[in-house]
Amino acid sequence: MAELITIDDPQDPRLRDYVALTDVELRRRREPEEGLFIAEGEKVIRRARLAGYRMRSMLLSSKWIDVMRDVIDEVPAPVYAVAPELAEQVTGYHVHRGALASMQRKPLADAAELLTTARRIAVLEGIVDHTNIGAVYRSAAALGMDAILLSPDCADPLYRRAVKVSMGTVFSVPYAVLDPWPRSLETLREAGFSLLALTPHGDSGPLNEVSPKLLGRCAVMLGSEGHGLSTEALRAADAWVRIPMSHDVDSLNIAAAAAVSFYALSQQPTG
Repeated sequence: MAELITIDDPQDPRLRDYVALTDVELRRRREPEEGLFIAEGEKVIRRARLAGYRMRSMLLSSKWIDVMRDVIDEVPAPVYAVAPELAEQVTGYHVHRGALASMQRKPLADAAELLTTARRIAVLEGIVDHTNIGAVYRSAAALGMDAILLSPDCADPLYRRAVKVSMGTVFSVPYAVLDPWPRSLETLREAGFSLLALTPHGDSGPLNEVSPKLLGRCAVMLGSEGHGLSTEALRAADAWVRIPMSHDVDSLNIAAAAAVSFYALSQQPTG
C-alpha cells in the first residue's frame, strides 16, 4: 500500500520530480537522464501502470484521492496530497486533471528485435513537436501499426505533452530509436521490410496504388511538417508515395497524414 503524505511546502525536495513541468528544455534533458517521465490524468496513469511502468510517486489534489484509491492501495510508492495552488506553484501550470504520477522509464527497445514479429511499421524523421508525436502514436495504436521507429532528433514520446495527446497509447506501441540515422534504415531491409516514403513530391505515386510486392512487410516513413523527409531518407526508400489531394492542397499536417496512411496500409494484405 502506498504511503499518503500531505505536503504544504512547494520547496519540499520530495516533489522534485514535478518541478517546472512547463520548462520544455529542462524537462527534455532531465527526464531521460534521470530515467523518469510524467503521466498526467487518471486514464494515462492507469495505462502506464498496465503497460508495466513502475511508479515512483503520485501527486494528487484532495478530490482525486478517492478516485485513485485503488491505485494508492496497490502501489508501493509515496503519494503526495497537495492543494491545487501548491501543485500549480510546483509544476508551473494549473493541473486541472488533478493527478500526476512520476513513472520509471524502461530501457529502450532494440529496433532489430521489434522487427522480428512486426508487419507494419511507422518510421518518423525529425518530428520535434510533442503534440504531433502524441497524435501519431494515437493513430498508430488505433490503426494497427506494430511499432514505431524514430530518428534520433525526434521528440521524446514519453514527454508529458506527447503522452497526454496520445491518451497513453505511447505505452501500447513498441518503439525504438534508429541511430545512426539514416544508415540504420538498413536494419529494416535486413528484416525484409520495404520502405515507403510519404511525400507530396511530383514523382510519388498514390498510396492506394502501391505494388502488392511492397506490402508484405512494409514501413511508411513520415517527415517533419515543415521540411518533410530528408534527401537521404527519400533516397533510401523503395517507393515514394502520396495521399491523393483535391482543391490544390499539396499535403496534410503530419497527424492527419499519419492517420490516413496507417489506415490505408491496414486495408492492404500483409502477405
